[in-house]
Amino acid sequence: MKKQLLIAAVAATMGTAAIADISIAGAAKVNFTNVDFDDTQVDTNDFKREMDLKITGKSGDTTVVMNFANDTLTGSAGLSAEDTYVATSIEGVSVKVGAWDNGNNELRSSTRGDNKLSASTTMGGVKITYDATDESAGKLADTVKLSGEVSGVAVSYKSVDNGEDISVSTTVGGVAVSYFAMNRDAANTDKSVVTASGTFGGVGVKVAQATADSSATISGDTWMGDYEGSTGAYSLSAGQDVTAVELSGSIAGNSVKFRNVSIDDVATKDTSFNKFIVTRPLANGTTFEATYTDLDDDGSTTTDSSTLDLELAVKF
Repeated sequence: MKKQLLIAAVAATMGTAAIADISIAGAAKVNFTNVDFDDTQVDTNDFKREMDLKITGKSGDTTVVMNFANDTLTGSAGLSAEDTYVATSIEGVSVKVGAWDNGNNELRSSTRGDNKLSASTTMGGVKITYDATDESAGKLADTVKLSGEVSGVAVSYKSVDNGEDISVSTTVGGVAVSYFAMNRDAANTDKSVVTASGTFGGVGVKVAQATADSSATISGDTWMGDYEGSTGAYSLSAGQDVTAVELSGSIAGNSVKFRNVSIDDVATKDTSFNKFIVTRPLANGTTFEATYTDLDDDGSTTTDSSTLDLELAVKF
């Protein structure tokens, strides 16, 4: 009898361990890139990798997330911690504490901060979000965002220390349109972007225009281009505007996209590029993507180039 009770106790313990709510997900991609310069510069060939591992644990209404990355080495080896946070709900208020990336948009690049707090709730159909980051000397950089829907139009207003963010989006006649502005108190530092997209005759069409005042610089990383300064593909100057057009469709089982992007409004610094992207899922579980970019830079005699980027990516 004692032996049977012991076996039952061990089985119960093993069962508890087996059904623990922990999941592991990740992604990896490897790229070969060839850059063919139009002038006397030496062409380049590079291999790069990006690998991510996400561990998620849940207990009731509480979730713990830990993200780790292992990219092409830049002086350090091993896994580096990225997003690590605890998210839960307390009396109808969603709370998130830890470190995470705030994500890119068309106007500014992302930033990852530590010791962050985000709390949100909904009152009368309006979502209220309070975000705070612990700065030096115990100071808090905080924001308040109000978001909701009015007659089919999604609207949000975010108050920041030095200005405001305004977002409006809706769909009219099958065309999705949006407006996003980052208005700042300092003179000539406002930025905004207008986007419209839809499908016509089986072809996806997307257009956008981002504008910056004379003392503002667009630094986002989206389909319009990677403008994250020294780490991005292109580094813009203050006052430069970006206009982008994308056509997308499917040909013989391949996803095909064409993008034309123009960067202008600053003398002698106009830049434009055409980008062709072909994506295809493979039977081995990976996705193959080939990207060809033709760059024309009026502001430089050394950067005109053609780039071929071959990528294998997998998610698990």
